[in-house]
Amino acid sequence: MDAYTPQLPDEDNLYEHHAFTVDKGQTPLRIDKYLMNFVENATRNKIQAAAKNGSIFVNDVPVKSNYKVKPFDAIRVLFTHPPFENLLVGEDIDIDVVYEDDDLLVVNKQPGMVVHPGHGNYSGTLINALIYRFDNLPNNSSERPGLVHRIDKDTSGLLVVAKTEEAMAHLSFQFANKTSEREYVAIVWGNVKEDSGTVEGNIGRHPKNRLQNTVFFGDDEDKGKPAVTHYSVLERLGYVTLLSCKLETGRTHQIRVHMKHIGHTLFNDERYGGEKVLKGTTFTKYKQFVDNCFKVLPRQALHAKTLGFVHPTTGEFMRFDSEIPEDMKQCIEKWKVYSKHQEL
Repeated sequence: MDAYTPQLPDEDNLYEHHAFTVDKGQTPLRIDKYLMNFVENATRNKIQAAAKNGSIFVNDVPVKSNYKVKPFDAIRVLFTHPPFENLLVGEDIDIDVVYEDDDLLVVNKQPGMVVHPGHGNYSGTLINALIYRFDNLPNNSSERPGLVHRIDKDTSGLLVVAKTEEAMAHLSFQFANKTSEREYVAIVWGNVKEDSGTVEGNIGRHPKNRLQNTVFFGDDEDKGKPAVTHYSVLERLGYVTLLSCKLETGRTHQIRVHMKHIGHTLFNDERYGGEKVLKGTTFTKYKQFVDNCFKVLPRQALHAKTLGFVHPTTGEFMRFDSEIPEDMKQCIEKWKVYSKHQEL
């Protein structure tokens, strides 16, 4: 092992920022290049500086940036300060609370709001708003106050937040055991062939693009976690389709990854290539029409519309429904008009 012993504070005074176990099929690769695939917003210079300062450990030994990772290596990145996402500060931010009692609240998150701090978003998040509003929210398994589940920054819609330890345990159990109800509405590229269907495919981090997840199958299946998405067509709009998507599991970017996997990337999903014209004609007027739709809806076309769960205290099944937000409505209307014109 290419290891050395720099001047370090006692490890008891260090905080873990990242931890990875190298896959069994990993070919030898410099650790600075390896970490660039797994740490968002990381640059090679920052990683090399961290190695120089003795912050990167492999199998509990500090290594230089040219150390080559091997299968099953245990990598940890440690610093003398806690992760910024752990330094939570309450902020007076408006949130749309659609229901609240002593055990929980349901929030209709607006697009553009990050759910929890991290990866360059350390303020203005839903958690910052929650800890300003409530004292002593219970932590989930990731030490995030109140969060039972999450949705992406540019996805809008419903989230349930636990206010007590009992509610956190009860609701988390429901989500883990697939008894909660979650329905999303999405606009996807292309005319989805079947009226309904199910996508099954293990989801994990994309090996070449650290900002994406992907579906693993065959011999690589164990690189991802099982994921199941049920979909049905709500309306066909020419070169795009309006879908209802129901989650059986809750993997990161699940709908976005599964829809791309079956050839129907979410409309204007920049991270997964949906901000390009993926279906349609080559006419300039059509491209202008699509650009106008992108301007009306400057994010991926995904909304967490319905949320259902058993109340942790009363035992009552509660179902909440939210309106499709205005930006998605306007985009849908544009495609309705366009598709009717095409039929003429």
